[in-house]
Parts: sequence; C-alpha cells; structure tokens
Amino acid sequence: MLRLVLPKGSLEQSTLDLFADADLRVYRSSDVDYRASIHDDRITDVTILRPQEIPVYVAQGLFDLGITGRDWVEEQGAEIVSLGELPYSKVASGYTIRIVLAVAEDSPCTSIGDLTGGDRPLRVATEYPELARRALSEAGVDAEISLSYGATEAKVPDIADCVVELTETGRALRAAGLRIIHTLLVSHTELIANPASAADPEKRRAMDQIYTLLMGTLEAREKVLVKLNVGADRFDAVLERLPALRSPTVSELAGNGGFAIETVVLKDEINTLIPELKELGATDILELALAKIVH
Repeated sequence: MLRLVLPKGSLEQSTLDLFADADLRVYRSSDVDYRASIHDDRITDVTILRPQEIPVYVAQGLFDLGITGRDWVEEQGAEIVSLGELPYSKVASGYTIRIVLAVAEDSPCTSIGDLTGGDRPLRVATEYPELARRALSEAGVDAEISLSYGATEAKVPDIADCVVELTETGRALRAAGLRIIHTLLVSHTELIANPASAADPEKRRAMDQIYTLLMGTLEAREKVLVKLNVGADRFDAVLERLPALRSPTVSELAGNGGFAIETVVLKDEINTLIPELKELGATDILELALAKIVH
C-alpha cells in the first residue's frame, strides 16, 4: 500500500534499529543495497536514500511516506505533510539537532548581526545554502555562500569566515576551534507524507498505524515495568515512593498476604528506585523491559 523511503547515512542504523524494535524489520540483501522490504501488508516497498533528497521525492509523489529531518524539509522548501516528530537521532534518543552559525573562537562577533566580511562579502561555507541565505538576508548581512560537501568546520578561517552547520552536541565544532553564535533552526527527525497520499483515507490509516508503532517503541525505550509485593503495614510508604506513568496497578494478594503493585517508571531512575523500595519493605521486585507503550 505504501512506498516508504528511509534515510541513508548518519541516521541509517538508528532508523533500522527503530523499525526492527517496532516489529517492522527492514530486510535487504546487503548493507549497501538501496532496495529493501518490510514483511508488512501496509508497506509495498522500501528505498534507502540520502535524507537531503527525501523531502523532494516525497513531495513529488515518488514515495508515499518517508523519514527525514525538518532541516532538509526547510532547506528544500518541500510541500509535504508532517505526520509527527520521531524523537531519535544518530547519537541517541532525546538529542536536539540544531542548524547553527559558528565563527572562529577568537572572533569578536557575538551575534549574527555582528558578522561582516569587511570590504568584501562575508564568506560562508555550508551544506544548507538556502537556510543560510534566508537567515543572513534577514539579518542584513552581505554574504557569499558556498556549498560545502563535508568537513565544513575545517574551512574557517582559510576558506570561509564562518559556517552554517548541523550539530547535536557541538563537540565537532568546538574541536575545530569554532564558537556558535546563532541557531537558525531546531530540527527533529520526522515522519513525512506526500499530501495526496495523506489525503487518501486508506493510506492515511496505514500511515497513522505505523507512526503509532514507532512512537510506542521510542517511548518504551525510556521506561521499564516494575512489579513488587509489599505487606499491608508498608503499603503506603512504598506507594508514595513509586512514580507512575499513569497510576500504579494494585492487586490484593491471596490470604491477606499484602499487595502486588506494578507500574512503569523512567529507566534512568531505576538504579536508585529499586534499593529504596527494598529499604521501605518491598519484596520480590522485578524489573521488566518494555517493547511498546501506546496511549
């Protein structure tokens, strides 16, 4: 039913891992094959392409559905429908992707409006020429923008006065002796659709179902299920300590043996939570991994 396009490059492995965890495993003959398949009746074929191209091809109707970054949607000016953000990146879930303008560490500039090339236009190197052009034009900066094909941060100061570059942690820019002075765009990975395909009720239902599976998987990665038993005399203390996704499920144990409690908690809290629950009187504590959480 749906022709799907997935990103190649830095997002490739994290995207394939997400689909596998969502029980939508992508099969291909080799790691360099651009053609793939998913054993799901909602998806007829899968293609893996550079994320820069995906918004254009989805807008043109060559694909019904795709994953790319908001940065490339804005750079290409593509007319697509966003089905929603997918909070993951090439580093890990939860990182913020930014398109930033950076100058040399010893530059006196502290904002985009301070930029100048002196008696010539400002030299800017970037993989995002349209985003850079718009931002600098709005700031009234006379700039000569050059398309960069990689290693953009290495082009200051010999080739460029500043760069417009994507960053998640800022580590590569700092290592190159650069300092961020302006954020052009905060980008997220998104599930995007062709407008005509999204307007088709049957296709839109399949799209929404896939988005539900992906989002349920992403949320489950951050949480675990905790199950425990507790006597009636310690019940209130244990219940008060438990965080909950909604509210804990409580069942009375047979023979007045106390209570069984289960709840969902954040994974990064579990190493402190379990010892505290034991100290409060909880017993038979189980931590269980979750595959999906769907609200």
